[in-house]
Amino acid sequence: MADRRSLRLTDASPSLDLDRRALFAYSALLGGAMVAPGSVAAVAGDAERPAPRARPAVVQKRKYEMKKSINMWAFPYPQKWSLKDCLQLARDAGFDGVEINFALEGEFSSESSESDIRAIGQLARQVGIEISGVCSFLFWPYSMSHNDPQKRQKGIELARKMIQATHWLGIDNLLVVPGAVYAPWVENYDPVPNDVCEQRAREVVRGLIPFAEKAGVSINIENIFMNGFLFSPQEMVSFVDSFQSRHVQIHFDTGNIMHYQFPEHWVPILGNRIKNIHFKEWDKRGQEFNLHTFRTLLDGTTNWPAVIAALDAIGYRGFLTFEYFHPFQHFPEALIYQASDALDWMLGAKS
Repeated sequence: MADRRSLRLTDASPSLDLDRRALFAYSALLGGAMVAPGSVAAVAGDAERPAPRARPAVVQKRKYEMKKSINMWAFPYPQKWSLKDCLQLARDAGFDGVEINFALEGEFSSESSESDIRAIGQLARQVGIEISGVCSFLFWPYSMSHNDPQKRQKGIELARKMIQATHWLGIDNLLVVPGAVYAPWVENYDPVPNDVCEQRAREVVRGLIPFAEKAGVSINIENIFMNGFLFSPQEMVSFVDSFQSRHVQIHFDTGNIMHYQFPEHWVPILGNRIKNIHFKEWDKRGQEFNLHTFRTLLDGTTNWPAVIAALDAIGYRGFLTFEYFHPFQHFPEALIYQASDALDWMLGAKS
């Protein structure tokens, strides 16, 4: 058994220096609280303690005059929260607007009456928040370029109802997907030949323009990429400009092209045709695509400073709508506040 006195630590002991260095390393990693007063590290004194790291200098960022919005898919609506709950929370979190989704049935749907829909617009005004636009998932199961004539006609009828509903809300932004070659998130989707898809999409938009003009609504064509139609900004510009109508514009989605392209490259080409915007986060370090692969804002590889600067350069001052397809399972309020905070950082409201 070793002599108890041989275990006493002395400044001359090599093991003391090793122990001291190790303790300092652990202390730096785990925090100073891990080293108790009176320990070897504490005895070593301030002379051996690393100097505290200086905080980074605060860089004053430019503030951008764009408005914050969030899509209703980010809320547990209508399963847990009412529409009024969602609008109030969005307002309290600092959003300027909320984008609502047109459905087959429910509070805002093809079943809703004019008075029902006008009441939603009035509710938003009472809460103190704008409705930034109308969106819908119905453009997929009832694609207006579908090979099934009945589904195609159903999609056109629904689009007309959406135009009317948008007008009754008292706004002018309607997101429209005019056609799809393919929809990977729709089971057993029958692919449409590219030329047929374009022909049908053009016919559909031409037919919707008179309704949009009468209602004072803008048909905003969304870029999707994963639907096999309008792959590039040049194709989008050519498609939109061909109608020569101020009621046909663009709803630009940053995330829908991030798999292979870059939104900051699209913005200067689309220019002032951009009438409304979805902000979706994407991470190029992952390759799988489905509706669950989009991320919360700033948790990806999108070059948001470049995107914001490009939008500012074309004079965009409208809504930036965070679109996310699944509310948080626990504490869903956190997602709403997190998105609002992220947009504040992007727009220079925080630094």
